Amino acid sequence: MYQPHFTITNNLLTYISKIEAAKTLIDNAPLVPAWEAKFRNEALTRTVHFGTKIEGNDLTEEQAEQVVRLREENDSGELAKKTGIVARQRDIQEVINYRNVLSWMSDQTSLKYSDVFTEKMLKDIHEITVTHLVPDEYVGQFRDKQVIVKSATSGQVVFRPPVSVEIPYLIDDFFEWALSSSAESVHAIFRAAITHYQLVYIHPFIEGNGRTARAVASLVLYTLGYDFKKFFSLEQYFDSDVEAYYRALLSVQHSSEADLTYWLEYFCYGLAIELDKVQRQVTKLSKDLKLKRQLGKQVALSERQIILLELFQNQEEITSDDALHVLPNVSIDTILRDIKDLIEKGVLEKQGVTKGVTYRLVE
Repeated sequence: MYQPHFTITNNLLTYISKIEAAKTLIDNAPLVPAWEAKFRNEALTRTVHFGTKIEGNDLTEEQAEQVVRLREENDSGELAKKTGIVARQRDIQEVINYRNVLSWMSDQTSLKYSDVFTEKMLKDIHEITVTHLVPDEYVGQFRDKQVIVKSATSGQVVFRPPVSVEIPYLIDDFFEWALSSSAESVHAIFRAAITHYQLVYIHPFIEGNGRTARAVASLVLYTLGYDFKKFFSLEQYFDSDVEAYYRALLSVQHSSEADLTYWLEYFCYGLAIELDKVQRQVTKLSKDLKLKRQLGKQVALSERQIILLELFQNQEEITSDDALHVLPNVSIDTILRDIKDLIEKGVLEKQGVTKGVTYRLVE
């Protein structure tokens, strides 16, 4: 049975500590439910964009956002017409497919960790990833020929995966470990990183292995209680230095006994960085958690109310004119209703009368 080799270093302990601290804060941050749709959509767009860009896709982040927004459109030609995107249809289709992979993952609310490690699950994810991109006989099917992996930036061969006849045995061997009591003793973050690496190493498909591996690794995190409200995207970190990403993956093969330590450090460091950004976002309006201490509960806010509260990051009080400035297309009556609701929820307090009215966060 497959057995991963790695050493628990001080770096890994530091990164896991930071990740756990961020998880606690994100899970319990005040006002977070109101931001969830916004943060998830932003993370989804970044994951779709950078998760395909790392493979050489040329769509911009803005174009990827348009694709994400049209969730019901799966035809690259029709989507291009509706959005005005000028790009290769293959690039558009790649983004459509990866959007569909992540949407499918978000719908699997009842999925268990053991569900992830089945051949059917792996092939299902791959099928969504490469629909309309490879010949039908290779959609959701293990490859039957040798492939090589080239760098998307340099074009150089960076890896020669195992021969095709070994794939079913390597997958079974890894899945057996993943569902074993030995794997249960390994931290969830490490299990996700190991899954990412091992699927990239086995390279079971003719195309789409990187996207499939990253998706399955994310599913591991989700099913083991580390979804971080789906506010995060590791793909941007991977894409920020593609050569470093490849070096980290290749470090395992270049080491003795396929040592995963450097890859785990790279993966965990990236997750810690991403979660630090998320943590700063979700605490942006909390004023050092003062609101949570006052309210004793999370508060549901509208998108407009979030924008209004962001004003307090730079000033102690606001006026209706300040509100109109940041919400120029919203009527004053609507803004005043939003403010009144915040007052009733105990978030804001009103000071002064008539034209001298100002609003402050409740002390």
